[in-house]
Amino acid sequence: MKRRLKAIVKSLRRFRVFHRWMGLSLALLLLISAVTGVLLALKKDIDIIQPPTQKGITENLSDWKPLDEISLLATQAFHNAYPEQKENEIDRLDVRPSKGIVKVLFEEGNWEVQIDGKSGEVKSIAKRYSDWIESLHDGSIISDGFKLVSMNFLGIGLLFLIVTGVWLWYGPRRVRREKRK
Repeated sequence: MKRRLKAIVKSLRRFRVFHRWMGLSLALLLLISAVTGVLLALKKDIDIIQPPTQKGITENLSDWKPLDEISLLATQAFHNAYPEQKENEIDRLDVRPSKGIVKVLFEEGNWEVQIDGKSGEVKSIAKRYSDWIESLHDGSIISDGFKLVSMNFLGIGLLFLIVTGVWLWYGPRRVRREKRK
C-alpha cells in the first residue's frame, strides 16, 4: 500500500514538472493563437481588420462584366490610387454574387479593391489585415514548414496538458483515498 502511494506521489511530482514546462513552452504560441483567433472571429465587425463588403447593382451573373475586365479595372484603380505599388499583381478574385461584388486581392501589402460586378464601378480600395492576422494565427507568416511544426507542437502539447492536468487534478484525490485506507 505504501509503495503504491509513493508511486502515485512520485508520478504527481514528475507530471507537475512536465506540465509546468510544457505550459511555459506553449504559452507564447497559445497567446498568439488566442489573440489572433479573437480578432479573426471579429473580422466582419471591425472594419480595419477587413473592409466591409460593399453592395453591387445586381446579383445576376449574366449581367456582369467578364472577370478579365473586372481585374483590369481593379488593377488600374489600384495603381492610380497608389502609383508606388506598380509592381503589385493580383493574387485572387473573391466573387460575391449575393452582394454583386468582386473583391480583387493583391499579392503585396494586403490590398483589396471591391468592384461592382455589373457596372465595373470601384466601390472600395482598402487594406485588409485579416489575411495577415490569419498567417500570424497559423504560423505561415514565418514559413509553411514552421506552420506545420508549430501547429503540431501546439496540438500535441495541448493534448499533453489535458492529460497531465487531469492526472494532477485526480492524483491528489487518489492519494487521499489511499491514505484513508
